[in-house]
This record gives sequence, C-alpha cells and structure tokens, in this order.
Amino acid sequence: MRNHPLTPMADSNLVRVLQRQTRRKVGLVTHDAVAGGPDAILERFSALQQQGFEIAIVDATSNQDLSYLGAACANLRLVTAGSGLALGLAPNFRPAAAQAAASALPEVGGLRAVIAGSCSTATQGQVAFALERGVPGFRVDPGRLAAGEDVVKGALDWAAPLLPRGPVLVYATAAPEAVKAIQARLGVEQAGQLVENALAAGARGLVRLGARQLIVAGGETSGAVVSALGITGLRIGPQIDPGVPWTTSLDDAPLALALKSGNFGTRDFFLKSWAVLR
Repeated sequence: MRNHPLTPMADSNLVRVLQRQTRRKVGLVTHDAVAGGPDAILERFSALQQQGFEIAIVDATSNQDLSYLGAACANLRLVTAGSGLALGLAPNFRPAAAQAAASALPEVGGLRAVIAGSCSTATQGQVAFALERGVPGFRVDPGRLAAGEDVVKGALDWAAPLLPRGPVLVYATAAPEAVKAIQARLGVEQAGQLVENALAAGARGLVRLGARQLIVAGGETSGAVVSALGITGLRIGPQIDPGVPWTTSLDDAPLALALKSGNFGTRDFFLKSWAVLR
C-alpha cells in the first residue's frame, strides 16, 4: 500500500494514522491480548474505555486471532476492518448447522476471464506471473482511452477467439511511475474514472462473449464491474486466499466471481483460483 496510486500509505502505525483523522482518542489492543482469546480482548476493550479511549485498533496475525476478535466483537455496534475479520464475525450471525454448507456454490459453467484494475504491488506480481505462464493479456492504456480510441472494442475483438481456449487477462495494472505520469497528465480522478469505466464495459462485453467465471482485481474495479453487470447480491463460497472467496451472483443464470482487493492474494492467485472453483 505504500505506493498505492489513490491511497498511499507512508506510516504503518494505524493508531497514528487514524488519530490524525479524528478528535476521538484512539487506542491499541496489542497482539498479546488478542492471543489470550475473546475474554482477554474484552478486558482490554474495557480498560481502554475507562482510560477515555473511544476507538480501538486491534492487532491480528492469524485466522485464530480473527476468530477470537470476531467473538469479542459480537455485541459491538460498529466494527470496521479488512474482509478477513468476516471469518470471525460470521459465526455470531448464523447457526452452527448452516456453517458446514456455507461454502457450497451452484455449478457455473462458461468461459473464464481475469480483469485487473489495481496497481498495487500484489496485483502487479499476479499479472506478471499470469503473463509469464502464458495467459493471454490485453493491456488497457489510459492514454489511448483519453485520446478517444475504442480500447474496449479492441479488447473484446482480441478476446473473442481466445476465450474458448482458456482464461484471458484484461488489465490496466501498471507500475507506480507509469500511474503517476498518466495522473499528472489527465488528473487523478479522470484517469481513474476512464480506466474503471473501460474495465466495467469490458466485463459486460466478456460476459456477452460467454465468460461466466470472472476474477476481478482491485476494490474500485470490483465495484465498477459488479455495478455494470447489475449484480445486487452474492452467495459466498470457498476461500481462495485469506479474505478472498469465490462467490456466485443471485441470479437465475449466475456468474461466478472472485472479487479481490488489490493487495490480497498470492502471486499465483489468478491461476490457482480456477482449481478452487471446481
């Protein structure tokens, strides 16, 4: 996240980062308290409240930590976190009998495509890994979009004969220097909007070409794609990597979607995801 084009992160201390944004006092629940389990976390919450803290940042390094934290947060009015915390929160809201079948998804056939808009370090590595291993790739160039070229049509014309042979990759992912250069030329907001609109239109086109299994990399990109496809609800399925599951849309003819934040997932994420869906 240090060089993220929209939200660069130069300070790794989240207590300091959040304290600069609020008048409320921000405290920390350290990992030793989290490792002690839900009761120890609740004791730390209580101690912070008694000291005048109204917001708590909580350390976590494992799924077990997230499970403890989820149990401790069961009665809190507001919790905000990365998607990994859902691992711990979910048991608070569903009966135990339902948990075993929670990852079952309806079978979704069709062709496969990856759409990558994030310029994070992780997504750059995932794009490079896929291209190195022979996944066909089409780069969406913001400069060509700004010049009025129909880049989306070019991408779809390129993808049409390739999709029946295997997954294709349509990406706008670029190194930080390239992103800064195009932002300086077009403006941060316009550059981002051009790319997201193009990738969203590309997703619609890929679905029309028969793609029913989509991996989407980037938070803003995922939102744009879901909106463009008219998806209003998702069924959560098996985990690919921490915080990133397969999902299916709640439609009569569902799509399979893996929607990931830019910095989530291992380097081989785009390739290994298909095996998880089977």
